[in-house]
Order: sequence, then structure tokens, then C-alpha cells
Amino acid sequence: MIINNEPQGSEGWLRARAGCITASRYKDARDRLKPCKGETRGKPSAKCLAYAAQVAVERIAKRPIDKTFESWQMREGTEQEPLARAAYDIETGNIVNEAGLLTTDDGMYGYSSDGLIGTDGLLEIKTLLSAERIVRVIGEGDLSEYLDQCMGGLWLTNRKWIDLVLWAPALVGIGRELTIHRIDRDEAAIEALEADLIDFAAMVKKNETLLVERPLY
Repeated sequence: MIINNEPQGSEGWLRARAGCITASRYKDARDRLKPCKGETRGKPSAKCLAYAAQVAVERIAKRPIDKTFESWQMREGTEQEPLARAAYDIETGNIVNEAGLLTTDDGMYGYSSDGLIGTDGLLEIKTLLSAERIVRVIGEGDLSEYLDQCMGGLWLTNRKWIDLVLWAPALVGIGRELTIHRIDRDEAAIEALEADLIDFAAMVKKNETLLVERPLY
């Protein structure tokens, strides 16, 4: 692994992850349409194809190509993360070492960890601001939105577990602002994730080849 300790969201961090298939987008990289009759697996979705194109062009340009719009939710999430981290520290007593962007040697895959815990654990913090998301994720326990990212972090770091911290400031009045889910390493899930990401990397490479080798006239 290669470690880049630029602060998340900084210009250096954005440049380091350009052209890298990052864990926060692993779910998009695996997104498929429902299989048609006779198919065992659906074709890549528009979301998957768009992400494959973005990664390919960024690998050629060696810089980010999408202008990220910072919504109020993104700003609030950044501001709330230290509070979530402090609450987690108090609740668990775990010593968390902050980490930046972790990438494979070839720069193809990456994971921006919110913290390393001992030799076996990871920390992933999600600030929930949307009312719908608070009800779905905390109330109903639907973690599907985050599982590929969490399992991808365990895959790349070869660690055993990850604490998914759900931070909902709106629930402070009932003492439910902090929810912690311990997610253990699942080898079968990681094997399936790895296979899908290798297929996605092949799509990225095909796009690169089309752009680099296509005749100019």
C-alpha cells in the first residue's frame, strides 16, 4: 500500500485519488442493470459506465476532471466529523490513528480511511443529515449503502474489522446521535467485490486504450 496523508477534501488529496477507483465509489463500480431473459448477470448501468469513463480520463490527465460542488450537507459533514470521532473515542476507549488515502502500488484502487485502530481495525464515519436517511439507516438498520466501501477498506488494508460510525446530530435530544456497527471481515463478500472491481478496472483500461490508440484521422 501507498499512504498519502493529505487532508481529505484538500487539493492534494483530490489529485492523489484522481484516476483511482476509490472505495466510496465501489458501489457505483459494481452497479448493474437487472439481467435480461437468458442473462446470468446484468449489463453495467449508466452510473457504472460514467464512472469508468471518469477514471479512465483522470488516469490520462493525471488530475481530477469533475468539479466537485460542495453542498451544505458536505460542509456540515466535514464540520461534524471531529464531534463524531470524539464521541466514538469516549464511547469505546479505542485509540484511533488518523490516516489519509491508501492506494495499491499501481494506483488502481484506493481507500480513504477515517482512522486505523490497532493492527486489526478501521474506522468509517458517516454523518447523516437527511431525515429519510436517518430513518432508513438508523431506524431500519439499512447499511447497504456503505457495505462495499467498508468491505473494500478491509480488502485493501487486510484488516479484520471496521467500526461504521453513524452520526446523526438531529437525534441528540433523545441520546441517539451516535450509533456504532462493528462489521467483520467477510471473505466471501470480499472475493465477490474483488472480482467485480477487476472487471471494472478492465472497463477503465479499455476506455484508456480507446483514447490513447484511436487514430487522429
